[in-house]
Amino acid sequence: MFAFSIAVLDWIGLVVFTITGALVASRQQMDVVGFVLLGTVTGIGGGTVRDLLLDRHPVVWMERPEYLVACVAVATAVFFTAHLASSRLRLILWFDAAGLALFATVGASIALDHGAAPVVAVTLGVITATFGGIIRDVLGQEDSIIFSREIYVTAALAAAATYVALAGTGVPRDAATVAALLAGFGLRAGALLRGWSLPRYRARPPAR
Repeated sequence: MFAFSIAVLDWIGLVVFTITGALVASRQQMDVVGFVLLGTVTGIGGGTVRDLLLDRHPVVWMERPEYLVACVAVATAVFFTAHLASSRLRLILWFDAAGLALFATVGASIALDHGAAPVVAVTLGVITATFGGIIRDVLGQEDSIIFSREIYVTAALAAAATYVALAGTGVPRDAATVAALLAGFGLRAGALLRGWSLPRYRARPPAR
C-alpha cells in the first residue's frame, strides 16, 4: 500500500508541477513547444537533480519515459485551456503549493529508501520540491517564487522534515505521508492566504 501511495503522489506531483510550468508559458505567450519545454522541466527538474545527487541511474524519467509523455500531454492540454483561468498567477501559486508538498514528501521518501541519512533525506526532499520551480521561473523570465516574501522553501522543509521525523520514529509511512503533506501544504497555504513570513534581516550600522 505504501509503495503504491508514493507512486501515486509522484504522478500527482508531476502533473501539478507540469501545469504550473505551462501556465508560466501562457503568461509569456509562448507557442506550444514553449509550453511543453517549461512544463516538462518543471515536472521532472527537481526529481532529476535529486536522482543525480543520489547517484541513482537511470534517472526516473529515463527509466520511466511515460513521465515525459505525461508532461507533453498535460502541457499541450494547458496550451488550449489556459485562457479559461481568471487569474493564472493565482492558479500557479496554488498548484505550486500542492506540488511543493507532494514532491518534498516523495523526495524525502525516495532518499530514505536509497539509504540517505535523515538530514540528507530532508535536504533532497527540499531540492525535489523547489528546483523544478526555480528552473521554470528562470526560463519563463519570472521573478523566482523562492524569493517571495511569504514562506516557501520553509514549507518544503516542513513537509520533508515531518516525513523523515515520523518515519524514523516508527510511525507507519502512510500516516507520515499524510502528516507531511498537511504540514507542507498547510504552511504554504497560510502564507498565501495570510502573508505568513519569517523575520527578515534588516540593515543596521556596523559594530564599532
